Amino acid sequence: MPSASPSSSSGAPASKDFSEPSTPPTHDVPAAGAGTGAGGPSSGAATAVLDRPERVEAPLVLDTEPPRTLRFRDHFALWMNLGVSLIGFSTAATVLGAPGSELSLAAAVTAIVAGTVVGTAMLGVAALIGARTGAPAMANLRGLFGTRLSYVPTVLNIVQCIGWGVFELLTISAGAQTVAHTDGYRWLFVLLAGTLTTALTIWPLGSIAVLRRFVAGAVAVAMVYFTVQLGRHGVPDPGAGNWHGFLGATDAMIAVSISFVPLAADYTRHSRTPRSAFWGSFSGYTLAQVWCYALGLMALLQSEGDPNKIFDSFLGVWAGWLFLLVLVLRETDQSFANVYSTAMSVQNLLPKVDRRVLTGGIGVLTTVLALRIDKFTDTYTNFLGLIGSVFVPLLAVLAVDYFFGAGRHGWNLSADAPSRWLMLLPWVLGFAVYQFIAPTPVAGWWTDFWTSAQGTLHFTPQEWTSASLFAFLLPALITWVLTPLTRRAAQG
Repeated sequence: MPSASPSSSSGAPASKDFSEPSTPPTHDVPAAGAGTGAGGPSSGAATAVLDRPERVEAPLVLDTEPPRTLRFRDHFALWMNLGVSLIGFSTAATVLGAPGSELSLAAAVTAIVAGTVVGTAMLGVAALIGARTGAPAMANLRGLFGTRLSYVPTVLNIVQCIGWGVFELLTISAGAQTVAHTDGYRWLFVLLAGTLTTALTIWPLGSIAVLRRFVAGAVAVAMVYFTVQLGRHGVPDPGAGNWHGFLGATDAMIAVSISFVPLAADYTRHSRTPRSAFWGSFSGYTLAQVWCYALGLMALLQSEGDPNKIFDSFLGVWAGWLFLLVLVLRETDQSFANVYSTAMSVQNLLPKVDRRVLTGGIGVLTTVLALRIDKFTDTYTNFLGLIGSVFVPLLAVLAVDYFFGAGRHGWNLSADAPSRWLMLLPWVLGFAVYQFIAPTPVAGWWTDFWTSAQGTLHFTPQEWTSASLFAFLLPALITWVLTPLTRRAAQG
């Protein structure tokens, strides 16, 4: 599949100054490279371009106008695939709760639906902003914080994406070993998954087209098959259990959905319309994640509540290995998203470096790391969770400032966008609220600090104290209160 940057009629790359808000084309002709009249393409040629939108590829450098080729169905297919995860099946145990104090099936499913809807609505907002500006996720933070200050969350996102990229390669390898009934050849499965992941990132828009045309349908068939087969074994009493911990489970589902917020605009910047970006990401991811976790609950309850035996439930049905293999192969879209978004984040720091060089290098790096790491320690997994908690309040500040603050008149997304120090305040306070309510256990001293703070303020976390929601609402309110001041400063 050829890779080409959109170009003007003269053949030079179409440069873009991100300091002006982008208005995505709503017609069917690509914004760049399409001419009319004498010397322009005929209507037949234009139709051919529309029939093969995947042949237009993502820009190679940051300041090039992105092609607007993705429709609702492309966004839906991409986010539906990202919403299904091997990790999601096994982590359904975190929703159900500890043995002896499990939620009822009705409570667990309700928590899955409620948390996913709330979290994916936040994801949709990030997707919408990316479709409007045409800038990648971390480049949008130039408008919020200024270019130099945007490097702070950018570096955090790079670390997060690389970590989860390695984690996904290990997950794919473990899934392949399960299907093959072997404890060996881990290195081979990691190498194959890393190679496929890197190849997908070289042609990102083409890869999204492949996901829509072929992979999404295969995944849907596999999910339907497992749902029917597991359902035939009987569904537990939905009322057995309790509702204690319901909001904690809901909070966990919100966090899972929000984990894609720092990546969303990297893909929706190619959307034809903001509406298709929002509704495609919201509907595709919501449907898939609810289905994935509900299916995980069924498998978990049929494997005596042991998350390590969930895939035994899948393999226990007729031809289960074949459909599980489909889901294992599909998992590469998770590693693809992490590697590609790492490259997009790096481009915020190094805007002139070819993204193919970046994705190739990052793909090799994640593969090498996965080959050298047998499994993630709990400490490192918690560290990734700590970084993830950074982006919940960040989205709140981003959304409020974009829709009600300086973003209403167009953010300055240029390379010399001035620093907006005041915008750090609500972000940092939101992060502090998140950790105050639910400290991430990255180290003993970290947990002790926040526990001591809770004791000093005579605060005891309750079932209704959702870390994600409070860490979103408080910085959103503070940003809104500061809007008159920050808007004048941005205009000045």
